[in-house]
Amino acid sequence: MLKYLIINICFCPLFLSGCEDTDVLIATDAGIDAVKVLALSDKDVQEIASQAVQYSDQKYTLAPPENKYAKRLNHLVGQSLQEGSLKFNYGVYLSPEVNAFAMANGTIRVYSGLMDMLSDGELRFVIGHEMGHVMKNHIRKKIQLAYAASAVRKGIASQNSTAGEVARSLFGGLAETLMNAQFSQLEEKETDDYGLAFLKHKKFEPRDAVSALEKIAALGSGHSFLSSHPDPTKRAERLQAQIEGRALSIEENQRNILAGVKAFFEERFPSVYKYLSRLF
Repeated sequence: MLKYLIINICFCPLFLSGCEDTDVLIATDAGIDAVKVLALSDKDVQEIASQAVQYSDQKYTLAPPENKYAKRLNHLVGQSLQEGSLKFNYGVYLSPEVNAFAMANGTIRVYSGLMDMLSDGELRFVIGHEMGHVMKNHIRKKIQLAYAASAVRKGIASQNSTAGEVARSLFGGLAETLMNAQFSQLEEKETDDYGLAFLKHKKFEPRDAVSALEKIAALGSGHSFLSSHPDPTKRAERLQAQIEGRALSIEENQRNILAGVKAFFEERFPSVYKYLSRLF
């Protein structure tokens, strides 16, 4: 159903140009989008992500398999295509931009400008970091927000009779929003932790996580990449503390807090704890 709606929106300017029913279709789809935001299924999220990737892969030059950047990335991620039940796919955009992004369907795109700046180990951290955004469901939340914004834009388009905006808002606006998504400090910390754990699990050098963030910090506060990310210097210091055993990851802290709460109830309110244990 979602695919039909997407195709309908995409092609209505082509086949219904000048048609009086166009605005009705747009307004209807805007209402459908607004409702769907509240109940996007996993399948919907995957399909939206796939459509956004199609748009971005057409907008940017995707490195062919024989390209040196594609070969380098393939060398780095050859053993990390599967994470849990999700299969990741990787690609390089031949662009001097310093950027990388992930989509909810497991797509990860790295810009050649970023690859030029980082070593292999540092790139592995970035890849692990982007995987973390997917595995922690950060991207799903961004899709819901972007989809809601798309519904608003369609509503405006239906009032202004600008059908062409609809196609752009669905693919262009949605894809651009996801490609340049700004995550909260907590989300970035979670994915930094994920990237560091990824390096450790794969037996790579953990210190590469720190040096990657230090290089990104060296871009300067005025760089567009840093405008959408928390301070990389503080993030590097935080990971360094974890590597040295002076700090815990967010997940480890959460486990400790839960263990403390569990121990408290087990000791002070054993009957309540026993009852709750049966429920959960």
